[in-house]
Amino acid sequence: MTAPKPDYIFDRDLEWRTLADFAADERPGATLGVVSGRRRQGKTLLLESLCEELGGLYFAVPEDMPSQEHLRRLAEAIARRTGGLPPRLETWDQGIAAVFAIGAEKPELVVLDEFPYMARSSAGLPSVIQHALSPRGEARTRSRTRMILCGSSLSFMTGLVSGSAALFGRARLSLIVHAFDYRTAAQFWGVDHDLPLAMRLYAITGGTPAYIEYATGTPQALSDLDDWVPRNMLNSTTMLFRQPRMLLSEDSSFSHIGTYGAVLTTIAEGRRTVPAIAARLARSQADVQHYVKGLDDGGFLTYREDAFRKNRGEYQITDALIRFHHAIVYPNWARLDIYRPERARQLWQQSRDTFTSQVLGGAFEDMCLTWAREFAAEQTLGGEPGSVTSGVLNDPAGKSQFQIDLVVRDPHGEVIAVGEAKSGETIGTRHLTRLRDAVALLRAQRRISPRSEPRLLFLSGAGFTSDLAAAAGASGGQIQLVDLRRLYFGS
Repeated sequence: MTAPKPDYIFDRDLEWRTLADFAADERPGATLGVVSGRRRQGKTLLLESLCEELGGLYFAVPEDMPSQEHLRRLAEAIARRTGGLPPRLETWDQGIAAVFAIGAEKPELVVLDEFPYMARSSAGLPSVIQHALSPRGEARTRSRTRMILCGSSLSFMTGLVSGSAALFGRARLSLIVHAFDYRTAAQFWGVDHDLPLAMRLYAITGGTPAYIEYATGTPQALSDLDDWVPRNMLNSTTMLFRQPRMLLSEDSSFSHIGTYGAVLTTIAEGRRTVPAIAARLARSQADVQHYVKGLDDGGFLTYREDAFRKNRGEYQITDALIRFHHAIVYPNWARLDIYRPERARQLWQQSRDTFTSQVLGGAFEDMCLTWAREFAAEQTLGGEPGSVTSGVLNDPAGKSQFQIDLVVRDPHGEVIAVGEAKSGETIGTRHLTRLRDAVALLRAQRRISPRSEPRLLFLSGAGFTSDLAAAAGASGGQIQLVDLRRLYFGS
């Protein structure tokens, strides 16, 4: 029987069920799982709670501790779990063997959290686990321990089970605990009654659950943000202010934090390709590529392929708090490092345009992409979505470009819908004309078939003109209007 999820864990139903099923598997043979995710997403809460529900062993260590101390603490944890004397553990071979011995009679969950710290103290630890889980080893034949390795360094944890790594092929479970999507985040913060507020709060804090604990209260109306943002986001005494730099410094994969920060700020400003970043920072593209790759591997950036241009795309900041920080806080660090309430309020008022262009606009486009990918009905899109992205369509004849915010392709690669997303602009018939011109260009360039009629999607945080609403009503579903209510609650 699957262990019931505690009431204090919000959402995470799929993650809990996945972990509980892995832990309770009755089949013979020890198994390995890997759980990763950026810090503050609730990995430890899930795993500690599951150990409490199942009577499992949860073990974590602090950073920069010698291997022998890890083994001594592990021996004490095993003794507390089994009720016996601490086993003598002088090597990790003995430590891992002792962990697998716990499951000699029935499935037993063992979680080794902060695993990168353990592996850093003992570089051969992954190979020790690999050897212990060899097909004819004792762990595979005489144990049913369900071992989970957990860590927040995405690059390290992903590398554990990559093609050339020691544990490749050994793990039965690989789970990444992601941030909440925008709909879940609105429910979590309790702001889904005020959707303009929910949209802006998501643009500022994203879907990381722990951020609510760092905030001084929750805004309940859109007007509250003028007080809430300076008190929380622009207040150097709060964790929300310090968090972005801490996230980088806590990841052992990063050194030269200042350069990584400069790259993030450049991307927040709108320079999202390696050549553009290199030009802005006056560094070589090879040098910048190193930092960009590190941020990408660490989960701080994602690369979004262009829908129409092969080998072209842009880097996007994945975390809303980091995007806000590097658009507004980091460039004004000298003014904010010492908290002055009036100065913080003044800076927020002066930063409205920056917030709209560099923070809110990008966050809203991300929300729209998520809606089309996860929530939109096939009837809305004109078919099943295979990929959802954005792109730039070149018109050599007119020497112009069309920036298309949403490009939806079916599983066969055919364009079934294109869309325009505006967080704060009322969308009208001129936008309709522009999108129709883009479709005509797609047809002329033979990117879609002559008879294809992609759905035209318009997504707005500010609404639509009556003329566009009338055109949509008469289109038989060809024109789809998506306001905030539909974005949050509809399909």
